Amino acid sequence: MVRAGVHVSIAGGIGKAVDRAAEKGCDVFQIFSRSPRGWRFKEISIEEAERFASKLKKSGIGPVFDHMPYLPNLASQKEDVYEQSVSNLTAELYRCGQLQIPFLVTHLGSHSGSSKEEGLRRLVDAVSMSFSKTENEVMLLLENTAGTKNSMGSSFGDIAAILDGLDSDRLGVCLDTCHSFGAGYELRTPEGIRGTLKEFDSTIGLKRLKLVHLNDSKGDLGSALDRHEHIGLGKIGKDGFRSILRNKTIKSVPLILETPIDSRRDDLENLRVTRELASY
Repeated sequence: MVRAGVHVSIAGGIGKAVDRAAEKGCDVFQIFSRSPRGWRFKEISIEEAERFASKLKKSGIGPVFDHMPYLPNLASQKEDVYEQSVSNLTAELYRCGQLQIPFLVTHLGSHSGSSKEEGLRRLVDAVSMSFSKTENEVMLLLENTAGTKNSMGSSFGDIAAILDGLDSDRLGVCLDTCHSFGAGYELRTPEGIRGTLKEFDSTIGLKRLKLVHLNDSKGDLGSALDRHEHIGLGKIGKDGFRSILRNKTIKSVPLILETPIDSRRDDLENLRVTRELASY
């Protein structure tokens, strides 16, 4: 069976996330350790971190993934944004260490105002600086993008260049199915999935794949549209996800759903559909 879960809220205290994940029947889960929509944040106390780690251990759920907030842009050409982005990445790596969360997922930002090569250089420098200031074993997972204008990391080759530029065992990859499909990687057939994963392996290496963000797509193949849809109700479709969830490589890594919550479905229903499609 697959190990699947969703992104859960920390409202009311970070320990509440464990309760919510358990209530939803998650095998794994993802959080923002703080509000994702601002630069400022409250530090985590030693007591709060210990309570979270203890509750998590007792729950038997894991691994857990933290996600970087929305504002940081590690490839930004604006010095104030860049400095705050590096500071936030450093702080989030430290917070993961406090909470005993082994993985931190990050978006790769935009090179708007410069070339992709310059964006790559700044991104590599940003991660290098943050790693040098956080001496823990938290692994940073680079999330692929859908190919929106000036975005970093929409191709496997771009991600490989970042990994080569850093040459660190603290780096892995989070593969988002919606983003991959938007960037032109075929995921609707067993053959397409095998071809996509073969390219991933030849450019990045499957040993780097630590997490899959399992999301259907509102956009067509190669549309560069980053719009998540319920599992099986988007352009990848039910048959596509049945093929995805039967693939041995994908079944071997944790799956986090970042699907909508609306009148059609909630997290529980998307998890149910995921497990149903994986069981065929």
